[in-house]
Amino acid sequence: MTDSISSILSQIRAYQGQLGQAAARTGDVARGDAIQGLAGMQAPGTAGVSGVPSFTQTLANAMQGVNAAQARAGELQAAFERGEPGADLARVMVASQQSQVAFRATVEVRNRLVQAYQDVMNMPL
Repeated sequence: MTDSISSILSQIRAYQGQLGQAAARTGDVARGDAIQGLAGMQAPGTAGVSGVPSFTQTLANAMQGVNAAQARAGELQAAFERGEPGADLARVMVASQQSQVAFRATVEVRNRLVQAYQDVMNMPL
């Protein structure tokens, strides 16, 4: 579980680095009141204009990756149950564990997003 969280954190840092590089290429200057690393971000649904993926696209890609891992684990499990020669127990178990870790990481990210939303909504004005 710790490895998956570390992996997600490293991906987030990589995306932040990409955002910083994209802002530097386009000549955007961060405002004084802007959150560092987010100055070059676009409004939701407007990605593709400068090549930087939106949060929605990033989240959708992550969900597709989790879905693909679960589908692959299911296919390997069915192949193992049918007795196909290419599907041994070790591969089935590894694919199953990978999909489980990916799902747990996704649930953890969702929980943190919900908590962050609740914190923002409970802030006094």
